[in-house]
Amino acid sequence: MKTGKLIIFSAPSGSGKTTLVKHLLKQKKLSLLFSISATSRSPRNGETNGKDYFFLTKKDFKKKIMNDDFVEYEEVYPGSYYGTLKKEIKRIWGLGKHVVFDIDVIGGLNIKKKYPNQTLSVFIETPNIDHIKKRLIKRNLDSKKKLKLRMHKAQDEIKLANKFDVRLLNNDLNKAKIKAEKLILNFIKD
Repeated sequence: MKTGKLIIFSAPSGSGKTTLVKHLLKQKKLSLLFSISATSRSPRNGETNGKDYFFLTKKDFKKKIMNDDFVEYEEVYPGSYYGTLKKEIKRIWGLGKHVVFDIDVIGGLNIKKKYPNQTLSVFIETPNIDHIKKRLIKRNLDSKKKLKLRMHKAQDEIKLANKFDVRLLNNDLNKAKIKAEKLILNFIKD
């Protein structure tokens, strides 16, 4: 397979996109591999370079921008860059798999612009913004300042939901998993 499909899952932090993507990766019939993003932020406890992210210094990240090594990139939070390396998509397609992304909203839309016919973009919705806040608080990964920043960003991201091919409500995880599987199966058979 020289080129496969690209399946994007985007949503504000705390919407459950990572949980859904992890489930989908276990479904052999979907033939998916995870696109590992690059970031300039430091690894969190338990994260591994080359598995969770490609951790780069800001200087190295900016050098890759200058070398046009990214399909897309963005300064998601002040001083924290995230992006998708072109070589990562080529690697996955070279293995005969489809690429699945767990990516921020702007990054997802940018990939869709570059590969409009090969991309299925899915926006994960929650019942309301308070649901997102509760999940983020429960995760207990962020300071109050970072939580406030995430919530502000979530409001902006929700406004872009209608730019995605599909809006998938995640108020019942099992139902969302089944719907996501069906969406992908229908998309990759074309």
